[in-house]
Amino acid sequence: MVEWTTACPDWADRLRRGDSIIPPPIFPEEAEAGLAIMRDLRIVDAPGSPRMDDACGQWIFDLAATIFGAYDAESGRRLITEWFVMLPKKNFKSGLAASIMLTCLIRNWRQSAEFTILAPTLEVANNSFGPAQDMVQYQPDEEEGDEPNELVDLIQVQTHVKTLTHHEKRAKLKVIAADEKTAAGKKSVGTLIEELWLFGKMPNAKEMFREALGGLASRKEGFTIYITTQSDEPPAGIFKEKLQYARDVRDGKIHDPQFLPIIYEHPPEMVKRKEHLKLENMAMVNPNIGYSVDDAFLEREHRKATLEGEASLRSFMAKHANVEIGLNLRSDRWAGVDFWEEAADKSINLDTLLARCEVAVVGIDGGGLDDLLGLAVLGRERGTGLWLLWCHAWAHRIVLERRKEIASKLEDFEKDGDLTIVDKPGPDVKAVADIVCRVRDTGLLPEKHGIGVDGAGIGAIVKELLLRKFSAEPEHDIVAISQGWRLNAAIKDTERAVAGGELLHGGRPLMAWCVGNARTYQAGNAVGINKQVSGTAKIDPLMATFDAAQLMTLNPIARGDSAYQSRGILMI
Repeated sequence: MVEWTTACPDWADRLRRGDSIIPPPIFPEEAEAGLAIMRDLRIVDAPGSPRMDDACGQWIFDLAATIFGAYDAESGRRLITEWFVMLPKKNFKSGLAASIMLTCLIRNWRQSAEFTILAPTLEVANNSFGPAQDMVQYQPDEEEGDEPNELVDLIQVQTHVKTLTHHEKRAKLKVIAADEKTAAGKKSVGTLIEELWLFGKMPNAKEMFREALGGLASRKEGFTIYITTQSDEPPAGIFKEKLQYARDVRDGKIHDPQFLPIIYEHPPEMVKRKEHLKLENMAMVNPNIGYSVDDAFLEREHRKATLEGEASLRSFMAKHANVEIGLNLRSDRWAGVDFWEEAADKSINLDTLLARCEVAVVGIDGGGLDDLLGLAVLGRERGTGLWLLWCHAWAHRIVLERRKEIASKLEDFEKDGDLTIVDKPGPDVKAVADIVCRVRDTGLLPEKHGIGVDGAGIGAIVKELLLRKFSAEPEHDIVAISQGWRLNAAIKDTERAVAGGELLHGGRPLMAWCVGNARTYQAGNAVGINKQVSGTAKIDPLMATFDAAQLMTLNPIARGDSAYQSRGILMI
């Protein structure tokens, strides 16, 4: 019985040494049969149109060998069926996709088989089809002694439909741009999905893949290859799911011998020490350096990005070094975002916050049906005086339709446990009130000024709190926090607390997203942040945090018991 593993737990050491992170093929003879064809294909747009064997790093053939060499000729079954390949830009991704899929088309035995390259955009589709077309139509230089190109007679090229057809088998390789209609009903033997990170931004990507990959159920030799760079934003949707799964298989946390992850990224400890930002460490994750990746180009672009600032450097490193972006850094960003990641303490959740703190206040920011309802619990730690922050949000399901551009992110936050999606108004308000009452019942909520809310859109929340024994008499449990430029003091206090290490948070993805979305505007001498300036991206939990910070600066004292007392609403 054949045994193999797709885990590579020592990947970090291998990359440091410059060793391969790609395993050997299961069936070497099958691998070599495919490589014999692939090595002879021409890279037409390179100077001199060289054969791949003369112009590519060995890693490309090692990778291709795992695909060709996963096929068991005796049983007709492919033993590895999925590949996840993450490479920085300029590492011959499109040429790699074209050469592997063209080789599979040539070696295919199934009559009328279909192979597909699925691209997220028309431009990416053209980038993939172009090299494949050129490889087939390459005109050899007879004066230089080049052998005739047999592919011209073997394969028909139909540029207008981006299709290559094998004359003898009637098999086809199609390159298509993402669309539910074009992906529907596909019966592909093999599918290569280009730039998975872009599919991560599409709310319907999972359904599209289900349609495109449905043919694998009846084709034992079938396979799927995901090939991508890192995202230029925090990973989302289907890309985030596949990336995490690939890392878990690579690290041995998940045993899945049918899934092969090949990820060129810096080890976490290097990222923590910021050694990944050094130019000399970029070669570690650019396997095709010296071929399609030019040292001088990387050096120049790295220098330019460094001079332009952290936001530019992060974007450059995401694309040319596969560094995952945790925060969006805009030029008009809130100042606290630059220190947000360093202020993370992953041990903080609502339970630990209530256990560690001597007092806690609550901020609430509500909105319409296509906004989030944000809740922030901000505590002052016993003994240290540090501010500890925990946040949660709720969304109505309709927001997934009205804000399709962020739907996949919201679904990710729901899986993370940071967001609750409700089908209709009501359960969200009750859940907020439950948490407020829980803080009060621990005795940590102050005697007065313990709940800060956006002055607009709080009617349903106040009504629910009244039902929970908060009365509307004048001595103020619930505080309506003035917004706009009047929130300047809370914004400044919060950013200083984050920068100074005096505010710690749980390092949750939802808040990283909200913090990265926040845009500032100048109002006289004050700095403001509001939803209109920040656009369609959501910041409600961050605004709830500012509401809570406004109350925490009042140096509140916990009530110390759970007695219900009559309070009303104060405007500050």
